[in-house]
Amino acid sequence: MTIDVFNLFGYQFFQNALIGGVIVAVVCGVVGLFLILKKEAMIGDGLSHTAFGGIAIGLLIGINPLITALFVSILAVFVLSYMRRKKIATSDSAIAVMLALGFSTGLIIISVAGGFNVELFSYLFGSILTITFSDLLLVSSLSVFVLLFISFFRRELLSMIFDEEDSKIRGIPTNYLTIIFDLLTALTIVLSIKVIGTILVVALLVIPSMCALKLNLSFKKTLFATIIFSIVSTITGIIISAITDIATAGIIVFTLVAFFLITLIYKKLGD
Repeated sequence: MTIDVFNLFGYQFFQNALIGGVIVAVVCGVVGLFLILKKEAMIGDGLSHTAFGGIAIGLLIGINPLITALFVSILAVFVLSYMRRKKIATSDSAIAVMLALGFSTGLIIISVAGGFNVELFSYLFGSILTITFSDLLLVSSLSVFVLLFISFFRRELLSMIFDEEDSKIRGIPTNYLTIIFDLLTALTIVLSIKVIGTILVVALLVIPSMCALKLNLSFKKTLFATIIFSIVSTITGIIISAITDIATAGIIVFTLVAFFLITLIYKKLGD
C-alpha cells in the first residue's frame, strides 16, 4: 500500500486532485469560520441544496452544471436578502424556503429527465479525482478572488459579526457587505461541488471551524487551525479514496467528525 501511495503522486489526475482539494479546503475554512461566527451556518446548507436545482437544470439543457448552479445560487442570495430586508421571513425561515424550493426543483427536473445518472451523482457526492487542469484554473482564480475580498474587508466583517449596530453607526455598509459575503459563500459552495458534492459541502464549511473554536485560541490562530483541519481532512480523504476506491466526500466528512470528537474531548479535559 505504501508503494501505491507514492506511485499515485506521479499521476497528473492525483496531483490535480490534491491541488484542487487544498485550494477548496482553504477557501471553505476561511468562509466557514465567518459563517460560524455570524451564526449563519445554515445558509451554507440552504445554498448547497439550492445549487442542486441549478445542477439539474444545467444537465437538462446541456450547459455546464457549475455555471447554472452558480447562477441559481446567486439568485437565491438576492431572494434571501429581499426576504430579510422586507421582513417577509426570518433568516432561518427564508433559508429553509430556498433549500426546499431548490432541492424540489432538482427532483422535478430529474423526474422529467428520466432519473439519476452517473454524472448527476458526481455532482451530488463529489468527484475530486476527475478534476481537470481547466477546472483547476477556474477553482484557483475564483478562490483567489474570494480570499482577497475577505482579507481586504476582514475588519469590517468582524465588526459586523460582533456588533452590527455599532458598525452601521461607524458608516460600514453592512447590508451591502452581507450580500457580497453571501454571494462569496455561494461561489465557495459551487467551487466545492467537485470536491465533496452538494450534499456534504456544508460539512467542509462548518466542521473545521467548530473544531478550531473548541481550542479557545485568538482569531488569527483559530483561522489558521480551521484551515489546517480542513486541509488535512481533505488530503486524507483524497489519498484514502484513491487507494481504496471509497467515496472521497465520505472519508473527508468522517475525518472531520473524528477531529471534532478529538477537540471536544480535549476541551472537556481542559475544563
